[in-house]
This record gives sequence, structure tokens and C-alpha cells, in this order.
Amino acid sequence: MCNEHSPESIANRTFMDELANEFKLTEADRSELLASGTQSRFENRVYWALVHLRRAGLIESTGRGFNRITERGRQVLHTSPGRIDLKVLNQFPEFREFRGGKGNQQIAEHEPTEAVTSPKERIDAAFNELREGLIVELQTKFRQIDPFRFERVVLDLLVAMGYGGSRKEAAAVTQKTGDEGIDGVINEDRLGLDVIYVQAKRWKGNVGRPEIQNFVGALAGKKAAKGIFITTSAFHDNAREYAAGLHQKIILIDGRRLAELMIEHGIGVAEEHAYSVKKIDSDYFEEA
Repeated sequence: MCNEHSPESIANRTFMDELANEFKLTEADRSELLASGTQSRFENRVYWALVHLRRAGLIESTGRGFNRITERGRQVLHTSPGRIDLKVLNQFPEFREFRGGKGNQQIAEHEPTEAVTSPKERIDAAFNELREGLIVELQTKFRQIDPFRFERVVLDLLVAMGYGGSRKEAAAVTQKTGDEGIDGVINEDRLGLDVIYVQAKRWKGNVGRPEIQNFVGALAGKKAAKGIFITTSAFHDNAREYAAGLHQKIILIDGRRLAELMIEHGIGVAEEHAYSVKKIDSDYFEEA
């Protein structure tokens, strides 16, 4: 293809479209996001493939978002390789330098994983592994802390999520029940225009439909049309199905979701390390 940038150049967007057609990717395939939710997996992998090809000298940039094959790239294609992977690229010194001098043996050992995942995906995977470990630790803590400490955890989370105003205000409208949790009404907003009935307990077994039915009955007594039922364990399917069919708005939060919300809102967790991944600001280098 030709364009105004240089003969035989191709735009990245056109290249991605042709790749998607060649591999018969669906819209769902193309729109699948990385775990971070910041970029599609397909575009991320194509981006890193282009970076690797440029570093190996097989293609070259001819302008912002445009690339073309080099003479070296034509020579590689002339050999009719079954695939162009890290082993092929590693024969070029520029590429080995780019990858920190990794030798053929190291490439061979890591080929199965690195051949199909980008650096961004590997960072996401490591992040998710750490996050999953933290979720398990929080769920363990739920079973260990005393009932009143658990009550504070729930109140702190609800306030962090924007319910109940201040923690003092939130605590004033919930009632200590002495049965390992809280049971009461909390304001949905600072003005108290609407209220939410909250029940949160450290259940040992999974919560079933009967407990949710009792919870719904309590809503009427509290003059609340919305409710949040929190358990440190899990819900039976019949409980979730029953809640989904109600005209009242009932939110069920199990132990895993509770841990996820605590991580999201910074309750009971502290930042250990922060990594900032930067990329080229192409606009900066454009001529004025």
C-alpha cells in the first residue's frame, strides 16, 4: 500500500484491520480488554509485535502511525520462515541489545509464554496474581477479627463508597446487634433523601433464600426500599435468584466482593509499591 508518508508504508490502523481479517477475528475478539481495562488485548499485542519488528530492523517507521518493511525484513521473508518469533528476531544484535542481551538459550526457555503475551499482559498477570493473594488474605482476616471490628470495617467501607455521610453519622443509624455484624438503616446520601437497610454478618455457612426472605421482610419494618446484604461467606444460587426477582433493590455482597471493594476503596489495605509505565508522547516530537 502507498500513502503520503512513504512508498509501501502502511498505517497501523490499516495493518490491524488486515490482520483481524486474515485471522478471522470477531468484534468480540478485537474488543476484549486487558485485565487493566486500559487497552484491547489485540491492539496491545500488535503494538508490541511492531515494536519487536522495528527493534530487529525488519520494519521501520515512516511517520506517526506508519511503518514499512526494510531490506532486512524482505530477506527474512525470502527464507520463508514458518513463523517470525523471538528465536528468529534474536539473531539480530539490535534486538538482543533491546532485550538486555538475552541469549538463544534464554529465549528458548521462555518462548512458549513470551511468544503469545506482551510485556503489558505479563505486568497485568503479575498484578492480578498479587491482587488474588490479597483477596484471600482479606477473607481470612474476616474470619479472625472480632465482631465489633468487623462492624467498623463495614461502616468504613460504606462511608468510603459515599453512603451515610461521615463515619459518626453512619454509626448513629446502625444498630449493634451483638451477633457478629451490623443491622440497621444508613443514609444513601448526605441529605438523607433515601435510606438503605444494611445487614452484615460473619456467616460461617453460605447464605440461602430463607435468610434473604427474612431480610426483605425487615425492609418494610425499616421503611426502606433498598437493601445491602453482606456476608463473609457466599450465597447459594437460590438466594441470588430470589433477590434478582424482587421489586425491591437488593444488593448481595459475598466475602470475595467485600474484599474487592475494600481494595478498590483503600479500606484495610496499604500501598506497598507503585510502578509507573510510560510511553512515548508522539505529540511532543511533532513539528509545530
